[in-house]
Amino acid sequence: METPSTLPSSVLADRLAAVRQNIDESAHAAGRDPASVTLVAVSKFHPLESVQEALAAGQRVFGENRVQEAASKFPALRATYPDLRLHLIGGLQTNKARDAVRIADVIESLDRPELAEALLKAADKEGRLPKLLIEVNTGDEPQKFGVPREKADSFIRTCRQQFGDKLQGLMCIPPATQDPVPHFRLLRSMAQEHGLPVISMGMSADYPQAIAEGATLVRVGTAIFGPRPPSP
Repeated sequence: METPSTLPSSVLADRLAAVRQNIDESAHAAGRDPASVTLVAVSKFHPLESVQEALAAGQRVFGENRVQEAASKFPALRATYPDLRLHLIGGLQTNKARDAVRIADVIESLDRPELAEALLKAADKEGRLPKLLIEVNTGDEPQKFGVPREKADSFIRTCRQQFGDKLQGLMCIPPATQDPVPHFRLLRSMAQEHGLPVISMGMSADYPQAIAEGATLVRVGTAIFGPRPPSP
């Protein structure tokens, strides 16, 4: 059985090509331009070699959960791939805000006032601010990150005042045991109501459905990199 660290590059490249083809077909089926959907290859817990294989196959946008892991993989790669883009998609602790601001192009997990303040302070110190997405806990699951649904509108308005155009959109992770489509529709409705252009939703199991419901970013890991190795 192949492990992520020994996966032949041809297998990864073939998987990546298959995901891209599915994105194109899903977009066309929804009457959308495939170019309106960006693939975020979620490389969390996978080794640097797998990222390099994906880069060699033409992928440029990646997602990581942990700031420390992202910092160990991506800064050195930018010299060779200056068009590389890094999204931080996991729950972010306030004490990691400065590191996140330093290395990320997009932070997808803004979900509480304390983190917003930490990001503002970090941006002032670093002299840069990544693009930001607010994570909405569309299922109001207590074990998950994300702003609760009833607080989302107010939080979005506050963040628009704080961050201006750097606040680009919304992200969600629907409950694993529920039909994701109502959650995708809710997120799209919220984004449209607030005039936010970026909608990050859909993962390996449901990204075609997310595209049908308006996703502009899809976060795909297992379908590209294979089974996730054990968390360190």
